[in-house]
Amino acid sequence: MADTLNKFGVPIDGTRAGILMPKPKHKFRVRFTNFGPLNSHQTVDLSRQVMTCDRPKVSYNPVTVHSYNSVAYYAGKHEWQAISLSVRDDVTNAVSKLVGFQIQKQLNHFEQTSPLAGSNYKFTMTYEVMDGGNEGILETWTLEGCFLADINYDGGDYASADPLMITMQVRYDNATLSEGLFPDVGEIASNLLDTVGV
Repeated sequence: MADTLNKFGVPIDGTRAGILMPKPKHKFRVRFTNFGPLNSHQTVDLSRQVMTCDRPKVSYNPVTVHSYNSVAYYAGKHEWQAISLSVRDDVTNAVSKLVGFQIQKQLNHFEQTSPLAGSNYKFTMTYEVMDGGNEGILETWTLEGCFLADINYDGGDYASADPLMITMQVRYDNATLSEGLFPDVGEIASNLLDTVGV
């Protein structure tokens, strides 16, 4: 019997190999801590209604170093970019209540008052890429210091039977990646070059 699947990969250094299985987009889970009511188990309802969610995005501001005849750069401050989160708006209003509670935590729109500090309204998000089984996790992103920067309540459309959505832009202070995908400090230090150049 012919065995050709191990030759589907790109030839590298004169050898061939099969294709590594990619991570499908639809196998993911998003969990929330302190979103809406503090220590509420109702955030499970939000996780169940997630339709789309970005993975974190980071950018480093390049700083210019001018020299005699040339220009070099080094990495300046980094910034985690906002991500988009879309959830279905269910008929029990469970998701609307959670989102509404979070909005009110960030600013009380009835009393026009705001919290003393960010820790009073910020929440944590966990984005997990799954393997398709019950609990197998391939990667876990933890987003800390989250708040809702933009909330869009979807509108009606007589020509469509699609579900109403709530789309949110989530800002966060920091993100970390587990499952060994972000090396620890010891691994980084052992790979650093002993140099002081730009």
